[in-house]
Amino acid sequence: MKIFRDLALASGLRCVAALALAGIGAGALAQGTTGGWPSRPIHIVIPYAAGSSPDVFARIIAGKIGPRLGQPIVVENRAGGGGNNGTGLVAKAPGDGYTFLISTNGPLVYNMVLYEKLSYDPFTELRPVVMGGAQANVCAVRTDSGINTMGELVKEMKAKPGKFNFGSTGVGSLSQLGVELLKARTNTFAVHIPYASSPLAILAILQGDVQFACVPAVAVMPQVKAGRLRPLAVSTAKRSQLMPEIPTMKEAGLPDVENIAWMAVMAPASTPTEIVERMNQEVNSALASPEVRERLSAQFMEPVGGSVKDLQEFMLHELTVMTPIIKRSGATPE
Repeated sequence: MKIFRDLALASGLRCVAALALAGIGAGALAQGTTGGWPSRPIHIVIPYAAGSSPDVFARIIAGKIGPRLGQPIVVENRAGGGGNNGTGLVAKAPGDGYTFLISTNGPLVYNMVLYEKLSYDPFTELRPVVMGGAQANVCAVRTDSGINTMGELVKEMKAKPGKFNFGSTGVGSLSQLGVELLKARTNTFAVHIPYASSPLAILAILQGDVQFACVPAVAVMPQVKAGRLRPLAVSTAKRSQLMPEIPTMKEAGLPDVENIAWMAVMAPASTPTEIVERMNQEVNSALASPEVRERLSAQFMEPVGGSVKDLQEFMLHELTVMTPIIKRSGATPE
């Protein structure tokens, strides 16, 4: 199975560029095979509030693909239910090519395990279009903690079981489950303290309420630059092009600890293949644009792209890897 490390970051960007070049001609061909689609505005549903990472990503991409498709792209925020409300709405929508979704790890994979029952099945009622963007989590401690590397943190956790707390952005969030994966792979223990946002989790480190957190870079790096936090590792398989000075978990001696916040474009399951492929081409083309990449980098997002099959296989891989981690953690929805 081709997993995310083959798609992401450096190799993923090369894939995006190649697909975009091919998509310029292929997009024109596909336009003639979709029965006049699109002939009216296209709606992209975001299952989170305005200003969230998927919302920001969607608006950046929409501004690029709308003119190429010749129709406005309307971004709609349908927050609630841990992302399930908006995701479920699209799962039940007509597959006419005028409703798409940009959702994340939780509603598309993790919530299948976290929730006893969902109102939708992301693997049967939605179809993958393309992996959009990704954000690395950065594991960080206070600069005066005396801990300088990820290896030292793990060593301290083993030596002092129960003495470490870690912050997250909520029960079942990637910032919790990424650390649960770390704990499982290293046979260590730390107490989970959930917060309502990344900035609050960072504040908890600075105040000494928790000893570390692995949260999105956009929240961590300003405090790193201010000299208040020390970054220990990024959660990606390869070093981030946006933070090349920070080692990976693998480089820190933890090769099986890899997780990332990702955003995927999805469509109702009955959406015609020609439309899905056309949207895949347009998003890949947008991700290859220097303007789009610059705007994404300001949010510490990196473009991924790839094929429909790439996203499908990655989601299955995520489900396989994270199901036992979620069950082991005992996490339940708040």
